[in-house]
Amino acid sequence: MLMKSKRADSGAPGGVPRGRHGWQRRIEELDPVRDHQEIHRITAGYEFPWDYQRSLEFALFRTYCVPTISELLQRTGEFEKRPQKRYDDTALLMAELVEHGYDSERGIESLRVVNRMHGKYDIDNDDMLYVLTTFIYEPIDWIDSFGWRRLTPNERLACFHFYRQVGIRMGIKNIPESFEDFYRFKVDYERKHFQYTDDNHRVGTYTLKLFCSWFPAPLRPLVAQGVHALLDPMMLAAFGFPAAPIWLQNASRRALRVRARFVRFLPPRRESKAARDRHNRSYPGYPVGYRPRDLGADNCNRPTGVGRERLCGASIR
Repeated sequence: MLMKSKRADSGAPGGVPRGRHGWQRRIEELDPVRDHQEIHRITAGYEFPWDYQRSLEFALFRTYCVPTISELLQRTGEFEKRPQKRYDDTALLMAELVEHGYDSERGIESLRVVNRMHGKYDIDNDDMLYVLTTFIYEPIDWIDSFGWRRLTPNERLACFHFYRQVGIRMGIKNIPESFEDFYRFKVDYERKHFQYTDDNHRVGTYTLKLFCSWFPAPLRPLVAQGVHALLDPMMLAAFGFPAAPIWLQNASRRALRVRARFVRFLPPRRESKAARDRHNRSYPGYPVGYRPRDLGADNCNRPTGVGRERLCGASIR
């Protein structure tokens, strides 16, 4: 558990360590079971915030390859009508848990919002389990491939224990007790459930258009091809998307690895970036003026100075 004194100003836990591998040395001094919240906050907020954001975008994308999940999303209309807001809600609520801890005041608020949203629908427990696995294993795979260093065993185990505890607080049942068992569940689930449906294609297309909307119009066709280049064959088949040319697949991965080599020479981050994304489109200025309870697809609370129409997703940028 993180001590309150270390969280009070959202500053670096225990002070900023010296050297590029200072945070890694700090992590190795901690226990991945007892200290999983602190370790995961360092990993996601200080060491790999950009990589975690990108990998979780693809993690959510991956869940839409499951017909029961994409059918529900298509039925609610959230991804068709308010894709940016749904994306921002998910990203910010998860970031609140990472930054403040799942048993903190803001963490408990965030979990209440998540549980309220899920509680409106009859969602299969295995589907919930699978979504939870993507928050653990997709970032690990991404960082091992494209991060400035590989994750340590402590970081891998801490990520597992962090999201296992989040899952327990979400009421998800039968969460495996070991890192290896949960990974086997993920692999088996994908083999059984990944298959093409029209709903997969629709929700995948909405999400792809959302990703492309973050870039200038002339670049959007290339961005779409770049996303295809990073999807594995199982995902491409489940969405009905064409594979990107081999040269683009190679170029996309090479560009990410070049970025990693550059990041390797940067100094250690002094401030956590986990819940400080001011560039989300739905909540300008977040986290200033917002509480986790203000987030969520059915929530149109209006923090001070924020237009109700913006918060409710009527104007999506």
